[in-house]
Amino acid sequence: MAVTMADVARRAGTSVAVVSYVLNDGPRPVAERTRARVLEAVRELGYHRNRAAAALRSGRSGLVGLVLPDTTNPYFAALARELERALTGAGKLAVTANSDYDAPRQSRTVDLLLTAQVEGVVVVSAGGEEDPVTRALATGTPAVYLHHRPPGSDAPLVAGDNTAAIGAAVAHLREDGYQEIAFLAGPTDHGPVGDRVAAWRAATGGTEPLRCAYTRAAAAGLFGSLARSGRLPRALVAATDEQAIGLLAAAYAEGVRIPDRLAVVSCDGSPDANFTAPPLTVTRQPLRAMAERAIGILGGGDPSAGPLPAELAIGRSCGRHGLPSAILRRSR
Repeated sequence: MAVTMADVARRAGTSVAVVSYVLNDGPRPVAERTRARVLEAVRELGYHRNRAAAALRSGRSGLVGLVLPDTTNPYFAALARELERALTGAGKLAVTANSDYDAPRQSRTVDLLLTAQVEGVVVVSAGGEEDPVTRALATGTPAVYLHHRPPGSDAPLVAGDNTAAIGAAVAHLREDGYQEIAFLAGPTDHGPVGDRVAAWRAATGGTEPLRCAYTRAAAAGLFGSLARSGRLPRALVAATDEQAIGLLAAAYAEGVRIPDRLAVVSCDGSPDANFTAPPLTVTRQPLRAMAERAIGILGGGDPSAGPLPAELAIGRSCGRHGLPSAILRRSR
């Protein structure tokens, strides 16, 4: 027989209503000594709430929808992990879905989540003109964009400070003696990559960035083309870690030494960037702080706070700050 709230109440010497107040954190307060007895009875009996039944009784599902472009991408996977950690701390459960960078699919997914009566929605925009967060807010469901939002939307956004991050990356390369600094962007300048391109232009006077898809394979193909045609830059900032990792793999295949021939700084700071050869210098996005702020906004926090700072983490992919002196002498 399944353990019930009545069983917990008998073990704790209290009423079923008090057990409900403890497990649902309200709506009425419970004395700390009584709360401790109830929680001890829950542990002793191995009681587990029936979430569906609790949702029907309270009108609160305890679920929050997360819509991400691609959870196989290490950056978004790390972001999802931080979101789930923050939600667990808030007593909520994450329902995660992929949009596959498809705006209509993203919009349909948010509609399905709203039909499932989620208590909130977090969306990393897939681009396009769809604005599902504004639509969710219109239904009374708390919602927020994370990382970036579609053009023209004024819905709440939690993001890293891309302008400052690119400024730090360019300044670091210049400290290492590199003056001509290229930028590897995506096929278009949507979202944070657009902000990064604009910051690169402002910091370097550059005009047209290099471009490829946000994949390792695409970046590796571009590297091979540049190397074989003699157009490989001396230093480069990559918009994403996926692109930067592709560049490093292609450099190894082509026999090009990093950073002797090409200095590389990457944006994002995903877990995979810690295990490249050589280790990447990255502007690490504040994933935990971003996740905590997003979940805080769903709970009624201030949605107007500015962008969060990214940390410059120095590896060995871009010059003297991360290189032994022998390699430094060879590279100059």
